[in-house]
Amino acid sequence: MYRFHVADDHPLFRNALLEVIKQNYPDSVVSQSMDLDGTIRDLEHNNETDLLLLDLHMPGSQDLFGLITVREKFADIPVAIISADEDVSTISRAMGHGASGYIPKSCSPQVIHQAIRSLLEGNRWVPDDYRVSLKPVTSEEKDLAAKIATLTPQQYRVLCYLREGWLNKQIGYELGVTEATIKAHITAIFRKLGTTNRTQAVIMLSKMSLHNEQLSSS
Repeated sequence: MYRFHVADDHPLFRNALLEVIKQNYPDSVVSQSMDLDGTIRDLEHNNETDLLLLDLHMPGSQDLFGLITVREKFADIPVAIISADEDVSTISRAMGHGASGYIPKSCSPQVIHQAIRSLLEGNRWVPDDYRVSLKPVTSEEKDLAAKIATLTPQQYRVLCYLREGWLNKQIGYELGVTEATIKAHITAIFRKLGTTNRTQAVIMLSKMSLHNEQLSSS
């Protein structure tokens, strides 16, 4: 009997994953979440999870932050990224930052099962077409990821709003906290990232972005 956790905010695809697991591992225990906060809470209570299937861009998990955070907090839990992003760069970076596998959402149920089975056997898995094309992550990016991983999910949200040019008052209103709380978060962000101003912090975040344009969802 295996224990799975499916973390994806798209009901149709989440249900598709659940159906694959149900058909092939009928005695397994499966938990679900739709954002990074819920994922972390569940893993804290179920640290014997055999495989986490993690959507790359669900709420709170934009870009690589969800993966980096989970790997930092739950190093013993294998993580398979689930995403509509299928470019070599994204797959390479996800694998370079600790993912055990990368399953594109375009994969058939049969291929998804093959991937899950391989991951449960302790292997790394990416689609055949990408195996020879993966590129290593630079040491600079790994060091930057380690700093980003020290941020709390709330601090990461604040940093994302800073990148979009929001004022402290606007961020506080959006998150339902005081402006003083936002200032405290920003101070903590600067300390953890080793920066002294917003511009430097935003540049560091942008270096971890999977896309240069505004955060997308998949």
